[in-house]
Amino acid sequence: MLTHELTGFVTHLQTPTEPLRIRRSGELAWPDEQEHASAYAADPVGYALLALVPGVPPSQRARVLLRILDSSWAEFPVETRATLNRVARVLTLGLPATACVPVMLALRHRRANHKHVTRALLRLLLEHPQADSLIGSHRAVLVACFEHALGKATARGCAKSLTDDESTVDLVRPLLRFAPSPMVAIDRVRALYTPGAAGELAAQPPPVPAPLDLDLDGERPAVVTATNRGDIAATLVHLFRGGYSADLRLAVDRMVTAAAATLPAFPGTLALVLDQSASMRGYGEREWAVLSQAVALREVLARRCARLDVVSVGGPDTPRGATDLASGVLDALATQPDLVAVISDGYENTNPGDLARVVATLPRIGVTTPVVFCHSAYSHSDDLTLRRPAPAMPQRPFWHQEDFGQLLLWLLVQTRHPDSGRWLREALIARLSIVEESVR
Repeated sequence: MLTHELTGFVTHLQTPTEPLRIRRSGELAWPDEQEHASAYAADPVGYALLALVPGVPPSQRARVLLRILDSSWAEFPVETRATLNRVARVLTLGLPATACVPVMLALRHRRANHKHVTRALLRLLLEHPQADSLIGSHRAVLVACFEHALGKATARGCAKSLTDDESTVDLVRPLLRFAPSPMVAIDRVRALYTPGAAGELAAQPPPVPAPLDLDLDGERPAVVTATNRGDIAATLVHLFRGGYSADLRLAVDRMVTAAAATLPAFPGTLALVLDQSASMRGYGEREWAVLSQAVALREVLARRCARLDVVSVGGPDTPRGATDLASGVLDALATQPDLVAVISDGYENTNPGDLARVVATLPRIGVTTPVVFCHSAYSHSDDLTLRRPAPAMPQRPFWHQEDFGQLLLWLLVQTRHPDSGRWLREALIARLSIVEESVR
């Protein structure tokens, strides 16, 4: 997939859309199926991994799951089949159970009889943490999908053996070998074919963990303060408030090194326009919070980018001066980077509108380097409506240290370097391994 096509398709994936629906006729309502089919045909593994990009809603992740399950993997190399199976597993277990039901029903209507379809349906039924309540609300649909996956005779034979307590080991073993907890599997299969047991099962506490966090958001504070938005920013706030301290500086270096070790790499050249104007200091309980998070991100990027060029706007020793982001972008472009990222609180007060005009003019004069905007915010609830100096620019906010990994992946998506697709794939494969750890 070409880099501009990759960026466009990821943007499409991150756009909220209606969930998949199965009409009474059995027809699947999937308006953007052609876009998904084209992306899958161009690069099956790359397409599947894009479902793990942060910000992709469950409705689009369900479409990716359907696309990869609906296709035959017989002609793929072993490594490709293994990766598709890994992605299918984390999507089946990480999506809400109700989002998986239309996928399984669509596969039944399309008569997709692949082995990976059988495995996916059994994972949903036997391993998903929300399957108990799902059986209570979608029992008839699940029975139809269960019998499609195993075959009607085999499925009913397993159910009869378990319901009648007849220990037909040869019949039940093929089913239970997919189950992490045989007792949970037995209860759920019994509930499928015993209407009264379905309600009792749904009333029981879930015996397995909650669904996976596919975005890897981490834990966030319920009440946000200047010092609970990540360890790096919190330590920097103390530094900014109390003056230089060798011990705190060493602590920041240790924290940055530890945080950077878990984040994806940016193998190209990134030019960073860092806003250090007076407004970045903030005031009251927010004093130094926005600037500390921006500096924390700069420190992490310095360890994850093959080359990082920083252009300061205002400052540099202490926040001061007006915000001239447009001049900062022009200075950053002079270093010929693969991507320019503007980090700011969004207040442009030197010549309001300059940044938007400069960014809109660049393609007309032959400058194709992407320019993106990273909002340094105080919390997830910040209203950024009046803090978008260039609304047409690709933009992403960040406020917590846990946002850095998502932001780095987003920067890789925006890059138009010829190798950006390979860089993103490597980062997403590493992300897939982290999600799988949460499954275990």
